[in-house]
Amino acid sequence: MRADNTRHIIDAARQRHELTRAKAIQALRSLDAAGAPVTFETVARTAAISRSWLYAQPDIRAEIERLRAVYHRAPATPLPARQRASGASLLRRLEAANQRTKQLAAENRRLREQLALALGEARNSDVARKRK
Repeated sequence: MRADNTRHIIDAARQRHELTRAKAIQALRSLDAAGAPVTFETVARTAAISRSWLYAQPDIRAEIERLRAVYHRAPATPLPARQRASGASLLRRLEAANQRTKQLAAENRRLREQLALALGEARNSDVARKRK
């Protein structure tokens, strides 16, 4: 009777799977950091793995699709995911811009009032000079 070596085969397959996952994740990160387009083809080529394996991994597939969608939406040079503005950050910037707009509007009102007073005083002094 032969010895049961299936444990060794299973261990080798598990190690090969983990190595392939690590290569795929590293390829995703490097492509995203470089601002390169992230597609199944580019990830497979960069990691030297098969595209069919990528399609079979739900989490890696979802990340590739997410990054691919971000790249296709952005007309300019894409930024790596960690450098993109978050929703909260954009909201804070909008609030700051609105506050600045209110400040500028108040300053314009104040300057218009000062200008109206100055013009009124100039007109009064011209009228007083002409009477003399």
